[in-house]
Amino acid sequence: MFYEPARRNHGLPHNPLKAIVAPRPIGWISTLSEDGVANLAPYSFFNMVSEQPDILMFSSAGLKDTVRNVMATGAFVCNLATIELIEAVNLTSKPISSDESEFDLAGLAQAPSRLVKPPRVAASPCALECVWIETLDVKDRHGASSGRHVTFGEIVGVHIDDAFIENGLVRTDRLHALARDGYFDYSWVDEVRSLPRPG
Repeated sequence: MFYEPARRNHGLPHNPLKAIVAPRPIGWISTLSEDGVANLAPYSFFNMVSEQPDILMFSSAGLKDTVRNVMATGAFVCNLATIELIEAVNLTSKPISSDESEFDLAGLAQAPSRLVKPPRVAASPCALECVWIETLDVKDRHGASSGRHVTFGEIVGVHIDDAFIENGLVRTDRLHALARDGYFDYSWVDEVRSLPRPG
């Protein structure tokens, strides 16, 4: 089949693009509001985009609490979403009032960060403390605002549970990192194949 996304003429019950560009890692972003309320939300439009400097991004449909908090306070934490935490990850996507905390909603304990103010998810095996760089209003090919906002942050601190380090390497297969596929589908890493680069 062939279709044009702008025309939405695929004839399928759901947009297939997110099933094609998959799996997508989940940025489980924790922030603090200016009033000190801890916010936690998963973003599947997320990835690391650079090293040295170590930059990651997440994209939000609209100026949600997470983005507003980052822009107001200048910091956020990306907590590793894992298959063991899938129910909590899903629950924290629920829209709630900005004066309520998703940590409380999902029954998740907070852990203090070292270099930024937002807390970490205590049960997550890895967390990336980030300082906000900028948030961009994404435009389409005609220059019109899409209502999507991409936030970039520099990783300034990294937490790794020592139980997942073996022979000097982080065991990705044991972390069981969670990813989004299309529709309501998730996948996770539990098998890794090494293949050295040629040359």
